[in-house]
Amino acid sequence: MHTLVAICLLAATASGPSVHTANIAAPPVTKPALVEIPKPPSGLALYNENGERVAQCDQKDETFTNCKMEQGVTLDDVMNAWMHAVRDMKK
Repeated sequence: MHTLVAICLLAATASGPSVHTANIAAPPVTKPALVEIPKPPSGLALYNENGERVAQCDQKDETFTNCKMEQGVTLDDVMNAWMHAVRDMKK
């Protein structure tokens, strides 16, 4: 019996240590969540009375350019959205 235990111990130690150390070249980099500040919107989105977006415009300097209407939206819908936006800004 002692011989069997001795053979098992010898076999376990002959293959080297059972615990391998990990070599880490560089520690992992973590970024705090508060470092990246969200960017403000760079344009204007127009919505109708139902809350659906009807157009999206880019902002250049102090003007809005390159307005694109959503699918299935008419020019009347966009003009109504502009009217509501101007009216809401005056409130």
